[in-house]
Amino acid sequence: MCGIIGIIGTSEVTERLVDGLKRLEYRGYDSSGIAVLKGGVLNRARAEGKIKALEARLAEKHVDGSIGIAHTRWATHGVPNKTNAHPHISGRAAVVHNGIIENFIELREALSKTRKFETETDTEVIAHLVDDALNAGLSPIDAFSQSLKKLRGAYALSLIIDGQDDTMFIARSGSPLAIGLGEGETYAGSDAMALAQLSNRLIYLEEGDWAVLTKDSYHIFDENDVPAERPISIISGGPAMAEKGNYRHFMLKEIYEQPETIGRTLSNYIDEFRVKADLPDALSFSHIDRIIIVACGTASYAAMVAKYWFEQYAGLAVDIDIASEFRYRKPVLMKNSLFIAVSQSGETADTLAALRYCKQAGIKTAALVNVMTSTMAREADIALPINAGPEIGVASTKAFTSQLTALAALTLAAGRARKTLNADMETELAQALIQTPRLVSEALKLDPKIEAMSDDLSKHSSAFYLGRGPHVPIAFEGALKLKEISYIHAEGYAAGELKHGPIALIEDGTPVIVIAPMDELFEKTISNLQEVASRGAHILLITDKEGAAFAEAFAHELLILPTSHAFTAPIIMSIAMQLLAYHAAVHLGTDVDQPRNLAKSVTVE
Repeated sequence: MCGIIGIIGTSEVTERLVDGLKRLEYRGYDSSGIAVLKGGVLNRARAEGKIKALEARLAEKHVDGSIGIAHTRWATHGVPNKTNAHPHISGRAAVVHNGIIENFIELREALSKTRKFETETDTEVIAHLVDDALNAGLSPIDAFSQSLKKLRGAYALSLIIDGQDDTMFIARSGSPLAIGLGEGETYAGSDAMALAQLSNRLIYLEEGDWAVLTKDSYHIFDENDVPAERPISIISGGPAMAEKGNYRHFMLKEIYEQPETIGRTLSNYIDEFRVKADLPDALSFSHIDRIIIVACGTASYAAMVAKYWFEQYAGLAVDIDIASEFRYRKPVLMKNSLFIAVSQSGETADTLAALRYCKQAGIKTAALVNVMTSTMAREADIALPINAGPEIGVASTKAFTSQLTALAALTLAAGRARKTLNADMETELAQALIQTPRLVSEALKLDPKIEAMSDDLSKHSSAFYLGRGPHVPIAFEGALKLKEISYIHAEGYAAGELKHGPIALIEDGTPVIVIAPMDELFEKTISNLQEVASRGAHILLITDKEGAAFAEAFAHELLILPTSHAFTAPIIMSIAMQLLAYHAAVHLGTDVDQPRNLAKSVTVE
C-alpha cells in the first residue's frame, strides 16, 4: 500500500516528511518523493528505490518549505521509476495519491487535447484536472472540489497549489486518510503510523470526505460538499496502537483496507492502459493442460473460486487439494501441469511440502504469496505476489480478497493464451476487476446494517451458509470466519446439497445465510432457500439490487450489495462474510485478532 504524509506549518518540513515516509516503509514501496512550497514556488524531489535514494537526492539539492506532501509509491500504473514516482505536478498543482482512478483513461484522453502528460500513471490526471480548473478561473477550493467529482475509483490524495503557501487539500474515497492536529501545524497521513511522531490527536475522514487544511485550522466537507464535523481521536499506546488507528481491532482495519489492497494486487497483474492481464514471461499457459492448486484454510477457498474461473473462462481443468492431504494420496501428476501453492505467509508447512513434492516430480511450480521473501517464494519456479501488506489479524481478510484478485487475473492470462477469451471478453473481465476496489468501498458502507444483523446471529449456537457456483466457496469461507473468531458452530454448503442430509438440522429460527447475487444459478438458489425457509429457518439473503427485487419476499433479512459483474461478485460477497463474522464476535466479546487455539502461520505439520 502506498503511503501519504503532508505537513503545513511555520517551520521547514522536509526532514519530518522524510521521517514520516520511513514510518510507512512497512507498507512496501518502490519509489518515493516529496513536494514543498516556499515563497509560493513548488519544488520537488523524487527517487526510485528505497528512501535512502530520496535522501541522497535531497542532499544534492536542498528542497524545503513550510508546507509539503510526501509519498511512498507501490506502482499501480506505470513502471516503478523516478518519472512515475509521486508527487505529480501539472502547472500549479502537485498531488500524491493512493488507490486507483478507474476512469483515468477517458479523463486523460479528454485532457490530452490541450495538455501534455509526462507519466504513465493514473495519478497525473488529478493534477491536470485541478490545474485546468484553475486556468479556467476557478478558486483553488472550487477547482479541487469540482475535480473530485470527475474521479471514479478508490483513492486518498493530498494536493498543494503553487502560490498557496497556507493551504493543503485532501480527500478520501475508499482509501484511508487522517488529519493530525498540532500546535500551529496541521498534518495529513494515510494512517496513524505516518503521524505517530507528530500528533496523537487525529481526525479520520469518512467515506467521500474532503478537507481544506491550514496551519491552524481545518474545514471538512462530505461528498455533497456540505460542511461536516468529525470526532477527534486520541491515539495512545505506542506504534502498535497507532498502526491500528481508530479501529477497534486489526481485523476491522484490514477489512477496511481492502479497496486499497485489492488495487495494489491489481497493479501487479492488470495493465490498466491496455485493460489486459499482464503476467511474468516465465508464466505461460499455452502449454498447460491442468492446474493443481494446493492450499490450507481460507486460501483453499480462494483456490476453489479460482477453479470455477479457470474452467469457465480458460477451459483449463483444475484440481484443488487440501495441502495436508495432497502428497499422502500419491497423486498422479502430468508433466504439462502447473502447480500453484497459495499461502499468505509462504511458510505454511503442508503447502510447502506439497510444493516440494511437485518440484521433485518435475512439475512447474508457482507460489502465490503475500511475503516475497518466504520459503515458497524462493523455492517455487515462479513467485507471484498478492501485495496485501502485513496482515496482523489471525483470521485472514485482505489477504483472501487479494488472493482472489490475483487468481482472477491469472484466469484472464490463461484464457488469452489458450484462445478461450477473445480480446473484447478479456477487456470486459479486466474492466470488471478494475472496478472492484470501488465496489468493495461501496460494500463497506453497509457496515452499520451488517452490524445490526449480526446481533441476532450472535445469539445462536449454530448457523448455515449456502451458495451455488463460485459462491459455494464463499459460503465455506463465511462459515469458517464465523467459527474462527466467534466460536459459533457454522457450516457452509452448496445450496443444492442441503436436502441430501444436512436439512435435518434445520429447526425454527436456525440462521441460514444465503449468498445469491443475480446470476445464471440465482433461481435454483432461491428454490433451495425456500426449502429451508419452509422448515423454519431464519433467512438472511445476501444479494444485489436485481436479486433483491426478485426474492425479497422469501427472506427474513435482506442485505443488498453493489451490483457487480458475475466474474468478480465472489470478491464483493466476501466483504459481507467478513463483517458479519467480525460483528458477531464483537457482540460475544471474543478475542477477535487472536482467537483461541489459532496461529497466523501454521509452520508445523
